[in-house]
Amino acid sequence: MTAMPSLPLSIFRVAFLALVLALAGCDRQPEPPLRIGTNVWIGSEPLYLARELGKLDPAVVQLVEYPSASEVLRAFRNQAIDGMVISLDELFGLAVDGFDPRIVLVVDVSHGADVVVGRKGMKSMQDLKGKSVAVESSALGAFVLARALALNGMSAADVDVVHMESNEQPGAFEKGTVDGAVTFDPYRAQFLRAGATTLFDSTKIPGEIVDLLAVRAGAIDRQPHAIQALLAGWFDAIDYLKREPKDAARRMGIRQQTTGEQFLEALGGLRIPSRDENLAMIGGASPALAVTGKRLMALMLEAKLLRAEVPIPALLAPAPLAELKR
Repeated sequence: MTAMPSLPLSIFRVAFLALVLALAGCDRQPEPPLRIGTNVWIGSEPLYLARELGKLDPAVVQLVEYPSASEVLRAFRNQAIDGMVISLDELFGLAVDGFDPRIVLVVDVSHGADVVVGRKGMKSMQDLKGKSVAVESSALGAFVLARALALNGMSAADVDVVHMESNEQPGAFEKGTVDGAVTFDPYRAQFLRAGATTLFDSTKIPGEIVDLLAVRAGAIDRQPHAIQALLAGWFDAIDYLKREPKDAARRMGIRQQTTGEQFLEALGGLRIPSRDENLAMIGGASPALAVTGKRLMALMLEAKLLRAEVPIPALLAPAPLAELKR
């Protein structure tokens, strides 16, 4: 019987390594669902439209709705969600406290959607002097009020700030508990139906109020496919909104408890950046969001709405969007 020729030891090592890698691949766990928190806000609705259209698999991306932005922030701090729709000023607060958020998408830029309202007959912010103003206990509400007051030669000492969740404000206004509020749709529409008048809106501070999709830094490496699905679902919904605006608005209006026509009107107060506009805002050698964000941060530091600076470029994560296949 002829003896088998002996194989070099290196071949056995390569074969063993290949077997180990194959077994490791078999044991690899699937990505957990990416949990994204939102509050009741028209800017978040395309995510829910994507889910309704079958463009966002709930097994991959779970949308978790909270009644206010304050509760979204609380959920992120408590590890209950992996990401959220959040305004830039609120994200700065999370970053300075070490929660390591990363911006993967600019959802919208407010252009009239955020407002300060007051009682019927009031004509300007000056009419709120000595009056009670409801403000959600989040950075955004405080920022809008601070800017509205400053641009009208006033300060926080000129009004009586009442901290109140956004969903509770219209009822308090109708009962006479407060005389004004910092608000946004769909609550703005409720105030106007109750006889309120608009005293200030975000067209006076263009580019300063930006809403974002942000995730934990670790999620970018841990859940890359889910983040891709999230971004793809968003743009699928935006494409549908452009093709079928009436049907899209009708669907989103149902969740916001408004008609499709009212939803489209409210949406006019937002600018929704395209994919290319997004890449210019959060990517490249000179991201536009880093420039506008620096100005916003300076305003927040001056108004004592932020306790320290944060490096804005470090918060930007354009890679998932750049890799998105469209």
